[in-house]
Amino acid sequence: MPRRSRLASTLLLLGAITALGACHRAKTGSIDVTVIGDTPKFADPAAGTLSNADALLLASAAQGLVRFDARGQIDQGLAERWNVSDDGLSYIFRLGSGKWPSGRKIDGREVARILNRVRRSNGLNTLKDTVGAIDEIVAMTDRVIEIRLSAPRPNLLQLLAQPEFAILRATDDVTEGIGPFMLLPSKPEEPLHLRRMAPGSDGDEEVREDVHLAGLPAPSAVARFKAGDSDAVFGGNFSDLPVVRMVGVPRGTLRFDPVAGLFALVPGRAGGPLADKALRSLIARAIDRDALVSSFDVDGLTSRTTLFQPGLEGIGDIAPPAWAAVPLAQRRPALITDANRLFGKKPRPELTISLPAGPGSTLLFNRLAADLAPLGLKLVPAPAGAPVDLKLIDEVAPSSSPAWFVRRLRCDRVPLCDPDIDALSDAARTTMSPQQRAQLLVLAAQRIDAENLLIPLAAPIRWSLVSADAPGFGENRFGRHTLVALGTKPIRGKE
Repeated sequence: MPRRSRLASTLLLLGAITALGACHRAKTGSIDVTVIGDTPKFADPAAGTLSNADALLLASAAQGLVRFDARGQIDQGLAERWNVSDDGLSYIFRLGSGKWPSGRKIDGREVARILNRVRRSNGLNTLKDTVGAIDEIVAMTDRVIEIRLSAPRPNLLQLLAQPEFAILRATDDVTEGIGPFMLLPSKPEEPLHLRRMAPGSDGDEEVREDVHLAGLPAPSAVARFKAGDSDAVFGGNFSDLPVVRMVGVPRGTLRFDPVAGLFALVPGRAGGPLADKALRSLIARAIDRDALVSSFDVDGLTSRTTLFQPGLEGIGDIAPPAWAAVPLAQRRPALITDANRLFGKKPRPELTISLPAGPGSTLLFNRLAADLAPLGLKLVPAPAGAPVDLKLIDEVAPSSSPAWFVRRLRCDRVPLCDPDIDALSDAARTTMSPQQRAQLLVLAAQRIDAENLLIPLAAPIRWSLVSADAPGFGENRFGRHTLVALGTKPIRGKE
């Protein structure tokens, strides 16, 4: 996608916003938000993984057909309404009337082309695999598009609401999206300035929402919040959580999302020590997950020993392995015996691990190293460019479907895999029966657990800092936070 020209794009956006506000009086209000990371930019979802900052900007100024509200429920985006066929194979969206910031009319054919580009097989969009059941996206009229599926997908709207499916239009000198906010001019050293004109509750009077959005490293973001210069901080995870504890913030301002996903270890290469299933099993059983979870001190966070977690669509109770019911202190003697039997008199391998920077990673490393030491296994950080034995997956599931968990361990995503598991996930994708789909995914997950191709630890940790000046904030299972009405207290019964 062409690089955005700040001057050209912001002048176009300013003109569009001026036109929007010309016919109505407006009440005003502004809020300051910091996202952990670099300064947000309009990144191309088809080009690779989105940073937290880029994802927040896309969701705010380049929404998709639908978007998430504060509680993670589906709200209108470009589509003002939609219908799903009785067989679940057709989603028809009616687009709202409007224009791109540059003045071009929104057209269903162009929107369909943009979405098809995002899901194309040669694209690098990290969520393109999740929409593999889409057969085609076609424009029926200039304001109606249809998404046709090969098999029912009740969670499709959750996927389409993700920033990875934002509608972005690129020309020679500008990259633009369509709301809910528009981007105003700002100097390179200043926070981004976003504005939204929202319908008011008193006739034709509009409410103007202004958001100043900055990207900063976690220590600076937390310090800015504590000083009262930021109303909210988004994008926190396990690696920077200790920063909040060390700095200290007002009581009740630290908020955690009840996300589903993977916080787990996987082999970092096809060869090496972790190619041995017995060693993978030994490591999985040796980790004191309860102590690890306790060290992060997150309400509601529990340890996990299986790929699936409770609450996924169509999946019942998840049975943990038998050894998980035995306290670590009681099972450790047997683990030491197993280690002695596995290695005999051979030197025990030194295992390398790759973790992101941050004090939370230090906490995780120390915990894992202490758990493996009694088995004679030494854990060391992987030097740059050196082979990695263990890698961390810290990712939030993009929908309530269990398919993402299984397909995240496909052979094209991880170096150590089982092609038979891929075959099960492929069969689950094509079946028309929801019950059979769930059964196939459970079989695949059970095989992943039995082979210890993944060493689960817990659900991911996602945190925010929220002041009283951001009453519109809500926790949700996707860890996605809207800037819409962030400074407005929700009406009871609504988000």
